[in-house]
Amino acid sequence: MSVIRSAVTGVGSFLPEKVVTNADLAKFVDTSDEWIVERTGIHQRHQAREDEPTSDLAVEAARRALADAGKTAADVDLIIVATTTPDQTFPATAAIVQAKLGAPVGIAFDVQAVCSGFVYAMSVADGFVARGMAKCALVIGAEEMTRLMDWSDRTTCVLFGDGAGAFVVEPREGQGTKADQGVLGFALRCDGSKSDMLYVDGGPSTTGTVGHLKMLGNQVFRHAVVNIAEAIVGATEAAGVEIPEIDWFVPHQANQRIIRGVGERLGLDENKVVSTVALHANTSAASIPLAMDAAIKDGRIKRGDLVVIEAMGGGLTWGACAFRL
Repeated sequence: MSVIRSAVTGVGSFLPEKVVTNADLAKFVDTSDEWIVERTGIHQRHQAREDEPTSDLAVEAARRALADAGKTAADVDLIIVATTTPDQTFPATAAIVQAKLGAPVGIAFDVQAVCSGFVYAMSVADGFVARGMAKCALVIGAEEMTRLMDWSDRTTCVLFGDGAGAFVVEPREGQGTKADQGVLGFALRCDGSKSDMLYVDGGPSTTGTVGHLKMLGNQVFRHAVVNIAEAIVGATEAAGVEIPEIDWFVPHQANQRIIRGVGERLGLDENKVVSTVALHANTSAASIPLAMDAAIKDGRIKRGDLVVIEAMGGGLTWGACAFRL
């Protein structure tokens, strides 16, 4: 049976030039390289300039993804930006990206599911592309999480960084089997009763300020491994594939201990797990495409590979997607 799948045809990423090491942080907050690495696996993170908004990072990642797909901005008819650090309250950062790219009038909006934003955005893009409402979509995760930091709080400020990554998503004809190129299955979840575990203490309708990120780290960790593993199982079941068939697991890059814990819970070969958290830290919705681009560029992930992406973030939101590159 012939079906239309939404397929990833291009991947790109961008990191701000400034690198902040653990030793740099130790100069003004009570921490150390050893303390951070032991608990998180993070060695460094990137930080955007004051005059470098989220949309700038998104545009650079989008341009690289378009080039990888052999497309130009003129081809784009849908832009979805997953971000929790928009340029402005409104308009959507996607609208600003559309203008900066010089893309034609089309559909453009943001998705806010914090660290899970990229997986959620991919599901939305799938709804447009696989149903013929878009022919060339840009799905972008772009974040400047360092803007949300309380730099006196060593439990949070050491965890996050800035960056952007993008997928070009286009329709591809398949046979309705797990061998098809494109998206095969999703599992998306949210439990709003646990929103106090990870949140920002500000907003337009409450404090009128941006606020700072707050996290109950131990509780988030406890939920992360179980919830993420469940979502991965759900996505693979929806795709009609078994866990051992996964070629590459590209998780949200929050914490090396979480990444390792999920892999062990599912019995995944650690050589199939992509980890960039040491170099990028937690870039929220940008972390999956950043890691995916790194693994494609270094030759690990190849066309035809079965890839599973996953994330968990504030909300609590979590989810997973299985697709064949």
